[in-house]
Amino acid sequence: MNRSGPKILAIANQKGGVGKTTTAVNLATALAAVGRRVLLIDFDPQGNASTGLGIRSNERLITSYDLVLGEADLAAAVKPTAIPRLSVVPSTIDLTGAELELVSMVRRESRLREALNAADLPYDHILIDCPPSLGLLTLNALTAANSVLIPLQCEFYALEGLSHLLKTIELVRGRMNPCLAIEGVVLTMYDRRNSLTSHIEQDVREFLGTQVYKTVIPRNVRMSEAPSHGKPALIYDLHCPGSKAYLKLASELLKREKRQMEAA
Repeated sequence: MNRSGPKILAIANQKGGVGKTTTAVNLATALAAVGRRVLLIDFDPQGNASTGLGIRSNERLITSYDLVLGEADLAAAVKPTAIPRLSVVPSTIDLTGAELELVSMVRRESRLREALNAADLPYDHILIDCPPSLGLLTLNALTAANSVLIPLQCEFYALEGLSHLLKTIELVRGRMNPCLAIEGVVLTMYDRRNSLTSHIEQDVREFLGTQVYKTVIPRNVRMSEAPSHGKPALIYDLHCPGSKAYLKLASELLKREKRQMEAA
């Protein structure tokens, strides 16, 4: 735990379909399962993280849209989930409009940071599920965060897309958030039967070294089924390979945090 406040972690990749929301929902659940107080901010207009935590559309009365535009404070936007110690700020398709509305606003890249700074934050971790783009919503998340977790699908163009995101992180660090760090890269949709997967893993590990987590997230049918039941995979099927992998990822993340605090 960060004693000066919660650890704020943006989960980002401008490419869709890489397991970003799956990672946000299941990592948040795994952290809550080991006793951490967790808030997940659904910052994707698709609202899949909200759905995956069992928040129905008609229950999303105050959302991340209201929060980032200053129409509601954090306390009003937070909703508890069925999982102990895990809360969520839900999202709806309305958030799509925020990209346009933010353009003309003062401090348009720091609206989320200001909303969090103005709030009581009784959490150990705040996870932000970013949209699959590098627009103003993602910039807000990166400006508010302490660090970035990057889910990376094991596919041919993985490193090309990663280089764009790393450049954006450098820009944010230079102009808006000098303390922004890369928390790590987690390899998703990992298929040990596919030789391309091992080649991509080798390339990514050579490129980024220890920034890549040892834990990899396998392709798993039960993980794909869980959101349609409004449950994280860890609740839907605790013993499936994907759930076990996210528990390992949470453990690895917490060990890294502990080492960072001891070194500080």
